[in-house]
Amino acid sequence: MSLVTELILSADSEARYPAPKELRIFQDFAKTGEQRIRIARILAENEQRIVQNGSQRFWERCPNTPSNSGNDRKTASCQRDQGWYVRLIAYSILAGSERPLEEIGTVGIKEMYNNLEIPIRNIAECMRCLKEEAMTVLSEEDAQEVGPYFDLIIHSLL
Repeated sequence: MSLVTELILSADSEARYPAPKELRIFQDFAKTGEQRIRIARILAENEQRIVQNGSQRFWERCPNTPSNSGNDRKTASCQRDQGWYVRLIAYSILAGSERPLEEIGTVGIKEMYNNLEIPIRNIAECMRCLKEEAMTVLSEEDAQEVGPYFDLIIHSLL
């Protein structure tokens, strides 16, 4: 759900017009639209690089892990999931809200990886590596916008 949708639904549920503070939030959302679109485009264009290089960083730090076991299927599955998280971050940035990431990407994340017998500390470290790699393709200003989304995933694993 986008920030705009959230604000409209909130005002509508109370049978009122958006308050001045909410209107300022709308204005800020509109002002940052070009930046959010640029960030999403950069993440989309560099998703494969982020995943490939992030995986290499991760394997240097955690060489004994299912994604680096020599099983091509496991490696592909892990990298598919990593790409999914990069896309989900891009969607959340476009929406101007962490809510999609919270509702889709972090609910049950620990349980899922525990059931797959993948160490949670490995997933957290992998997300740190993806974040580090994503920062290399973004400007400093854009990186400041993206970093908290990765941090949300990492903190949900701790």
